[in-house]
Parts: sequence; C-alpha cells; structure tokens
Amino acid sequence: MGEDARRLIPAVGSLLADPGVKEAARGYPQLLVSRVLGELAARLRGELELGERVADPAAWIRDRLPAALRRARYPLRRVYNATGVVLHTNLGRAPLAPAALEAVAAAAAGYCNLEFDLEAGERGSRYVHAVELLRLLTGAEDALVVNNNAAAVLLCLAALARDREVVVSRGELVEIGGGFRIPDVMAQSGARLVEVGTTNRTRVADYERAIGPETALLLKVHRSNFRMEGFVSEVSWPELVELGRSRGIPVMFDLGSGCLFDLAGAGVGEEPVVPRVVAQGGDLVTFSGDKLLGGPQAGIIVGRAGVVDRLRRHPLLRALRVDKMTLAALSATLILYLEPDPAAHIPVLASLTADPGRLRGRAERLRRLIRRRLLPGAPGELGVVPARSTPGGGSLPGVELPGYAVAVRSPRGASRLAAALRGAAVPVLGRVQGEQVLLDVRTLADAELPGVADQVASVLNAEAPRGG
Repeated sequence: MGEDARRLIPAVGSLLADPGVKEAARGYPQLLVSRVLGELAARLRGELELGERVADPAAWIRDRLPAALRRARYPLRRVYNATGVVLHTNLGRAPLAPAALEAVAAAAAGYCNLEFDLEAGERGSRYVHAVELLRLLTGAEDALVVNNNAAAVLLCLAALARDREVVVSRGELVEIGGGFRIPDVMAQSGARLVEVGTTNRTRVADYERAIGPETALLLKVHRSNFRMEGFVSEVSWPELVELGRSRGIPVMFDLGSGCLFDLAGAGVGEEPVVPRVVAQGGDLVTFSGDKLLGGPQAGIIVGRAGVVDRLRRHPLLRALRVDKMTLAALSATLILYLEPDPAAHIPVLASLTADPGRLRGRAERLRRLIRRRLLPGAPGELGVVPARSTPGGGSLPGVELPGYAVAVRSPRGASRLAAALRGAAVPVLGRVQGEQVLLDVRTLADAELPGVADQVASVLNAEAPRGG
C-alpha cells in the first residue's frame, strides 16, 4: 500500500459529488465540508504512509465524515468523564445542576433584566443579582462577582494596593493552573510584593516587621492545591485579622477553591468553609465559583461593604465583568445551598460525598449495560475493581476518595483502547492503569451510564469477527 494506494485517495472535488458524502453533509455549509474532507484525506495519507491497509479509500473517508463534521461544527463537545477526577479542569470543572441549566436556558433564550431595574423602570446594575444570596450564605456585608478568581484577586490588589505594598508569606506564593503565579498576578495589578517568613515557617512577628508607611494590604493565600507537612507553621487567619485591625491595614484572604459546604463533616477532607472565614473578620475573601461551590466559572468577592464598594467603582471591573448566563447559573446554584441537603442537588457535592457501596452498585450496573451491548465474539474483558478518585481542580490536596471502576481490557492494549474511547461518537475519558482502562463511576451520573455503555460497546464491537 505505497504510492499507488495514496494515488487512489479521491480528490475533494470528486468526494463532494459522491452520493454518500452528499447525504452525510446534508445541512452543513459546503466550505466546512470541503475543509473536513481535505483533513480526512490528509489523515488517510498519513496512515497509509505508516503501513495501514485500506481497501477502499473513498469508503474510509465516507465512514468518518459524519463524526468529523459534528466535531467541526461543535468544537466544544460533550464528553463522559470516567477519570474519577471530580473537578477536572481540562474537562470544564464543575458540571451544573439541572436547576442551573434551566436558569441559563431561560436567561439566554431571550431578553432578561440583566441591567434593568424592573421596579424603577430604569437602568440597573448586573452586579446586584447574586449579592443578596451571597450575603445570606456567607454572612458578609457585600459581594461582587467577576469572571474568575484570578480576576477577583487582580481587582482587589489593583483597587486597594496599586503602587503600594502587599505583605504575604513566602509559603503562600502559590502557582495555580496554567503556570499563573500569585506574584505575577500581583505585578499586573501594580502592587509591590513584600515576602515575609520562610517557605515552611512564618510568624506574626514577620508580618509586624514588614509593615511600613507603604503597606496597603495584608494578604493570606490558601494553599488549596498542595500541602506542607513536617517542620512548618503559619499565621492563622484570625491572627492576621487581629494584626491588620491593630495597625489599621486591610486584610484579604484568597481562598482559591471556596467551599460553602462542610466537607469535613461529610468525611471528605478539611477545607475552609467561607461563612466561618467571614465570621472571623477581615475585609475581603475571594474564591472560585466552578470548584467546590459547584457552579459556573466565576470569581466571587465577599467582605465589608465599604471595601467592596471601592472595587465596584474601579475601572478595571468593566474588563472583568460576567455575562447573564454566568449570573443565572451562579444564582441558581446558590439557591440550592438553601435546601436542607445541598449535596442531593449539586453534582460536585454529590460526587465528592458518594457512598462507596452505592458506587460499587453503579459500577456493576455499567458492566452489565456494556455486556448486553456486546456482539458475539467481541474481544475484551470487563470487571469491577476498587478505585481511588481525587477531588481535582486544585482542591483538597492529598485527599483520595475510595470508590469503584469498571476495568476494561482489550487485545489492542490499554493505550490504544483509551485512544479509541476518546474517538467515540461521544468521547469516553477513563484512565490507563497497567493493561486496562478504568472507567471510574464516581464522575459518571446514573443517567449517563447507558450512553457510556453504548460508546464502550461500540469500540469493542468494532473488533468483533465479521458476521458476528
């Protein structure tokens, strides 16, 4: 299958005239279809050069065209998360609750009162919509929502400490996802960083010695994505609040992955709970909306009314503002925290607190569903095995959650099986462990199991004997 086979690859023009291609391309713009056909032809050429045998190049392209067109039209695709990582940053972090999805659809389908005061009949502010809920849930005097937590930190530093000093412990100069670091965010705000203490030990006296005429803010950063153990010490939030109060300096706590639910009480792990942090004083607390809170991507700022008002009036806020869909999803998610058991309504909390026994039953059901869909002679082995999941998303470092997964083995090997699952009509993302692919059910909802079974069986059935 050398140069002669590659010459058999049809030109894009002839493919466009093929009846099977015309049927698959119905409803798609011709320019898009032409581009996709060209990409498939190039992909086939590469596979032939690697020694793959393809009897009918035109049929090979036709078979792959529908899925390729779907991917091209909707590049942001739905996937099944069977990795066991609850807050998987690469997969969009927190899935939204049904109530939040309904709120987004209602806000996006037509016009809404985003910046209109219905009572006064005049222009209003988009920043009022989630304020009362955040005040109620956190106990703060005021609140403000921007597009992510890094933006929240940037706004706070720019509004309170531009051209002045911010004091922070060396042990809290964290790096967040994507290589972004607290010192870099601080530099962009125009504030000057003053490091105190050492990497592993910081005392109140270190902050006291650093305070001077140019000190504008004392900053504490929660180490939400790593742990420090051994010969370590840090200044607690109440201690830093007391120091700031005695010196007349604002104090801010960047919680990173903010939590409104007592996960420790549910046996998951220690994580600062926002209302408790707010109750201990301070001026500002910032956290994310799409991590442990379980809502959309957002940066949430709560704190003293006078300080939050300074942020609301800062010109940088215009560049960091959120849209109507984010506000709708966030408000709907926050309302669910008023229910007696938020974990019964918010997918992230449900996943984190799932009972291992129930997870085993879910894994057994998924295995049965896959088996029912397999053709006679389809290769592969299925088993239910114990698995360890992680919270992910820079939250609860070191915490492992016991659960169960469906282990899938294939003669093609684990890496090729995982690649085939990623290439399914609806991609299934598991994790490779040895010679098997684990499908961790902690991150799969009950309603998703039939769909996952369809995709897994389709991949395994593709290698069944012809006529099976």
